[in-house]
Parts: sequence; C-alpha cells; structure tokens
Amino acid sequence: MAEEIKDLIEKIQQEGIRVAEDKAKEIETKARQQAEELLKKAKTEAEKIISQAKAETAKTQESTKVLLQQAGRDLMLTLRKEINTLLDRLIVSGAKEALRPEELTRIIASLIKNYHQKDQENIIVSLNKTDLEKLEAGLLSELGREAKKGITLKSQDEILAGFIISFDAGKSHFDFTDKALADYIGTYLKPKLKEILQ
Repeated sequence: MAEEIKDLIEKIQQEGIRVAEDKAKEIETKARQQAEELLKKAKTEAEKIISQAKAETAKTQESTKVLLQQAGRDLMLTLRKEINTLLDRLIVSGAKEALRPEELTRIIASLIKNYHQKDQENIIVSLNKTDLEKLEAGLLSELGREAKKGITLKSQDEILAGFIISFDAGKSHFDFTDKALADYIGTYLKPKLKEILQ
C-alpha cells in the first residue's frame, strides 16, 4: 500500500507536471499569437503613418511649388513694372534733354520756314514760360521780319519741355511736348521690351 501510495503520488506529480507543461505551452502559444497580432497591428499602423506622412510631404511640396511659382510671377510683374517706369523716366529725361531751348529754336524755325501755306499769320507756338523767354529773341531773329508777323508765342503751364504748334490759329495742333514724344517713343519701345522680358 505504501508502494501504491507512492505510485499514486508519483502519478499525480507527473500528471500535474504534464498539465502544467500543457498549460505553459498553451499560455506561450497564446502569448505568441497576441505578440504576432500586436506586431501586425503595429506594422499596419506604422505603414499608415508613413503613408500619411508621404501624402502630407507631397502636399506640402506641391503647395510650396505653387507658392514659388506665384512668387516668381509676382516678381516678374513687379520687375516689368519697374523697368517700364524706368524706361518712361529715361524717355522723358531724354526728350527733355533733346528739347533744350537751342534745339527748340532750330526745330520751330525749320517747321515754320518749311510750312508752305500762303497764310502764315495764324501760327501759334505754345511753350513753357522758361523756354519761351529764352526762345523769343533767338527764334524771332532767325525767322526774319516778314515771317515773325504772323507768329504768336505763348506760355502754357502744362508744358514741361517741348512745344505745341498750330498752323490754323489753334483749331488743330502738332504736339511735340516731352510727354507726347515720350508716349510715342514708348509705344515703339515697350512692345520690344515686353518681348525681351518674356
């Protein structure tokens, strides 16, 4: 009986060990499965985060590209505007320089001498006050006594440089002011400048 009890105890112990080992294996298997599931979830979540980050990066790059293009266009528009303003100033400055009183005397005298109408009594030349004072003596002496009878020189405050001449007592006129010449020259130069800037 002692032997039977010993066998029984041994049998219980072995069975307990076997049950414990089975339970341990079951726990280990469950732990592995849970770990694999966690790894799969973590991997899926990581891929999702990476995908979102790539999408955000692409969106940011596209947005930056659009902003840079817009900034480039704005810069070109500002540059064109500045260049056109500079061109306008250069043209006006050049026109003023070319329309000095000595040149004005020569140009106006030539226009009047080459005017081939019988009636030269209706010629009106409008200038700014400063140029008029400088021009009066020189122009009239250059034209001679007969021609100067029908010529009226008058001051016009709006004229900064150059002159306006009318051969029909002011009904029509030819504008040779710095502004008119600058506009004319600008209409010729600005399209060429636009081509260059593009």
